[in-house]
Amino acid sequence: MEKFEFMLNKYAELVVKVGVNVQVGQVLIVHAPIETAELTRLIVAKAYEAGAKYVIVEWDDDAITRVRYEKASDDSFDYYPQWLADSMVHFAEEGGAILHIKVPNPELFRGIDSAKVSAAVKSAAVAREEYSKYTRNSKISWSLIKAPTRAWADKVYADLPEEQRVDAMWEAIFHMVRVNTDDPIAAWRDHINHLKKSQDILNAKRYKSLHYRAPGTDLRVQMPEGHIWRGGGGENEKGVYFVANMPTEEVYTMPHRTGVNGTVKSTLPLNLNGRLVEGITFTFKEGKVVAYDAESGLEHLTSLLETDEGASYLGEMALVPHDSPISNLNRVFYNTGIDENASCHFALGSAYPVNLEGGTKLSKEELLERGANVSLTHVDFMIGCADLDIDGELPDGTIEPVFHQGNWAY
Repeated sequence: MEKFEFMLNKYAELVVKVGVNVQVGQVLIVHAPIETAELTRLIVAKAYEAGAKYVIVEWDDDAITRVRYEKASDDSFDYYPQWLADSMVHFAEEGGAILHIKVPNPELFRGIDSAKVSAAVKSAAVAREEYSKYTRNSKISWSLIKAPTRAWADKVYADLPEEQRVDAMWEAIFHMVRVNTDDPIAAWRDHINHLKKSQDILNAKRYKSLHYRAPGTDLRVQMPEGHIWRGGGGENEKGVYFVANMPTEEVYTMPHRTGVNGTVKSTLPLNLNGRLVEGITFTFKEGKVVAYDAESGLEHLTSLLETDEGASYLGEMALVPHDSPISNLNRVFYNTGIDENASCHFALGSAYPVNLEGGTKLSKEELLERGANVSLTHVDFMIGCADLDIDGELPDGTIEPVFHQGNWAY
């Protein structure tokens, strides 16, 4: 237990100092599942030690969430309190930071009408659209981290005795966020520098397009002029560096909204707001999904694509080598924030304006004109595997390998 408490303390310090990077005099919101109370209390303490002016904890409880979908009237799921969304805008305007311990239960909505979940997700996205600009444009510091819950551990480590599952999950998390090193903060500094080398190579190449090939996948993806590859973390509008996802192993940019053609097949299950979708295939024509299927959870995928017009277009493309720390654990985590860092992936929905030169200062209309997708949603799905090859087209038309058999070709 002593060792666990030591590791937990290191983790809390890491997410406060590197993840959300709390500044003196700043207000911090921590959104956390009730089961993660021990870690959350340590994070609050570390935030105050770092100089936070005020820390707000918003607790999440799966049982209460489930009750709403079982008991509330069918016509209530298109409601989200606008005053709550407005309060988040005010919080962001004051330069607050937000930390999410994000661990959606893959089985939470089993047996629940998919239409209820989709309506609730969409109504929240509509109400919070103004606030989301602060995170999508990196105007404020924000970070998503992970911590075990019983339901999640039971799903991921179902092959272990019940009493070992949560401990196994903690061990995996400590490994993937480098807390098991002597100096996690220094380890993250080195890791970010490593990711920066990959993004610098890609930004120097200025590829016009990438061609993905793997079993079930033959997809050509153009990038807009002025696209920017990013990885690791970035600065908010005040110049404070933060890491939005812990763990992170990706370098990513945006595809051209209408420049995606071909077919792609997912390689890992997708936890779509507590609903599992597996074996996804998409066919794209001029950027838009024109055909799709799934081995399970097709109705959930349909609901996602019906969110708005932009939900049927790609907003993100990310490269992750198959030979990487999370992939090498050889386990599906049913959590996009982890699984996307074990696999190359795409995201349906909104692009990040930070992936386009001058993008954070553009309106929706200007983003669309430049080739960036705009949507209420942003959902990653994994397509990486050991057989994935990716070729890049240089500005002069030369074709060269970027990935070979799942890993970097250079």
